[in-house]
Parts: sequence; structure tokens; C-alpha cells
Amino acid sequence: MTATDTRTAEAARALFAERFGIEPVGTWSAPGRVNLIGEHTDYNDGFVLPFAIQHRTHVALAPRTDGLFRVRVASTFDDTTAQVELGELDALFPGRRDDVPEWARYPLGVAWALLAASGSDPSTVTGVDLAFASNVPIGAGLSSSAAIEGATAVALAETWGVDLDRVALAKVGRRAENEAVGAPTGIMDQMASLLGRADAAIFLDCRSLDAQVIDLGFADAGLELVVIDTGVKHSHATGGYGERRAACERGAAALGVPALRDVTPADLPRLAQLVDDVTFRRVRHVVTENQRVLDTVRTLREHGPAAIGDLLVASHASMRDDFEISVPELDTAVEAALSAGAVGARMTGGGFGGAAIALVSHDRVQAVTDAATAAFAAAGFAAPTIFTVTPSAGAARD
Repeated sequence: MTATDTRTAEAARALFAERFGIEPVGTWSAPGRVNLIGEHTDYNDGFVLPFAIQHRTHVALAPRTDGLFRVRVASTFDDTTAQVELGELDALFPGRRDDVPEWARYPLGVAWALLAASGSDPSTVTGVDLAFASNVPIGAGLSSSAAIEGATAVALAETWGVDLDRVALAKVGRRAENEAVGAPTGIMDQMASLLGRADAAIFLDCRSLDAQVIDLGFADAGLELVVIDTGVKHSHATGGYGERRAACERGAAALGVPALRDVTPADLPRLAQLVDDVTFRRVRHVVTENQRVLDTVRTLREHGPAAIGDLLVASHASMRDDFEISVPELDTAVEAALSAGAVGARMTGGGFGGAAIALVSHDRVQAVTDAATAAFAAAGFAAPTIFTVTPSAGAARD
């Protein structure tokens, strides 16, 4: 682990001892992710190209020794300790209950979905206590939620002796997010967090869940991936996310296909005759974004990472104009990075806030940082948080 990871794991262990009065048996962790390209394609059965990052969520765990079939969860980002009987999880999810903090629905939802996926009776597994600490920026579009889900899934699977592979655990995380939290997301984030590899991205077919490791080669090309966190918070479970997904479903229905994965750019003129302008533009983004993912994978293999800049820029324009999920801060970040010499830049994540990414030569990182900071100040925005990320390994026991 890095020094930062070690501190975060120690924070999880310290919180565990403070809240539960005993020492944990171990810690597990899972990373956040950056999506290099392929936004809002995952729940349309399309293609994505994310990579796990060095920022991780750590969970300290110990099985209960009092014979109670109970799960308790605590975290450094909330003063509340949530407690649920394992046998009550089916009554709790899906749906909402006001006495469970929203953040706690992620790990409790994973416990619920894992029991269901493994066919385990709650009375046959041990109760557990869990304490979380994280250095994944929350609300920045780096999937702090999937990091919680991935860490919980690998920790509980090992503790309960559940023999599920990483794809099955990703499905557990997706079900928790969809049904326990109520966010209609796809499976990209969970797959990236669980399958991540150092210096590589995961080329994921979200229909078949086939995953290929794609070497990125940033370091060899003298490139770094800069994250410009706007500080504008977003929420997948609210706002316009559900509306975008509904528009995608309307477009697929109009063309008589199961999902937008089955639509090609050649189908778009026909679609324009069948749906309203907003639905058309939502669909056009997804269809062209799928093609950009395929083009990016091909370009990385044939020409290396320095050649993908135009694809990143086109992706941002599509999200800004067709899917309409950018905000002024994200546009400012992208424009500033490009003006300072970035190879390419785009917003990343679900949109309505969060972060932009810029692929930058090593000797231009400071220039991009300075340009974004100055552009935000000139626009009257709060200063962004800017840092680099490194493609990293997926979920594991620490």
C-alpha cells in the first residue's frame, strides 16, 4: 500500500476500535475509478473504458462473537452507526427507510444482495461489524460508491465463505446501487473497481460483461492523467440522471431494439423521424459514444495514448450538447486544459458536476493546473481541486 492507503486503512481500524470496542480481524479495500471514455453507455448495453485509480475505500471488519445475526456499519464521514438484523435485510430492500442513513445503504445493500446471489440463509452466516474510511473524493465522479461496494463485497465474501467470481461480485454491487440506494446506474463502476489492473484500463462490453485488459502506456509516452475536480456535487439518485436513462429507453423502443447498443450511426436519420429532438440527441450521444470507445481502444493499440486526444474532446462536446450533462465549471476545466496544451480533455462520470480529466504531457501538468485555477477564478467559481491519477489494481484484502 502507498503511504496514503496505509493512513486510510489505519483510520478504518481506529474507527472500528472506537465504535465497537474490539480490534478488527483485517481490512479490505477497493478503488475508485476514472472513466477514460464511454459515458452513459453502460446501462445501454454498450462499451466503456474505465480504469481503477490509486484512491481507495478501506473497510475494517470483524465477525460478531455474540451469536447475533446482525450487521453494524460505521464510517469516518458520518457520526451515525447503522445497525440491521441480517434477517431484516429483505424487508429493508428494495425500498427506502428513513432510519437508515443514505451512505449506509451501500454496504447494507451489498450484504443483502450478496446473501441473495449466493443463496445463503441469513441464519447460516455470522453477524459482522464494519468500519469504513476512504480517500476517494466524494461527488467528483470518481465512483466513491463503487469503492464502498467493492470493498464490502470482497470483505463479506471472504468472511462468509461465499465463492463468487469478480463479475458476480460486481453484479452484487450494481444491485445494491440500483435497488438499495435507488440509483439507476450500470455496472461499469463496479467492474472497474473489482477488475482493475496497474497501468491498464478495462475494455468492458456491458452486455456480455466480457472484459479485456488494455495497456494504457501513459508513463512510457510521458503522459499523465490530470483530474480537475470542480467541487460541484452531484447525486446519481436524483436530478436528471433518471430522465436521461428514460430517454434512452424511449429511443430504443422507437427503433424496436432491446437497447441502444443495437443502434448504429446509420440508424440515426430514421430515429430523427420517430422521436422528439431531446430524445434524439440523448440517443445520438450514446450511439456515437459507443463508437468513440471502440475507436479509442483501436487507437491505443495501434498508435498509443498520445493519439486519443480528439476522441476525448469529441466525447465532451457530445455530453455537453447532446446529453446535456455538463455544467459551466466542467466546460471551463476542459477549455482551460486544452488551451494549456493538454492532449485531450473531457468531463468524466455521471455529469451535473464532478470532475473533468485531461491527458497531459508530464512537462505541461503545472501549466494545465495553473490555467484551470486561473480560469475558475476569472469565472468567479470556487477553486478546483487538481491532482493526477494512476491506473491501479482492483479490490483486495490489504
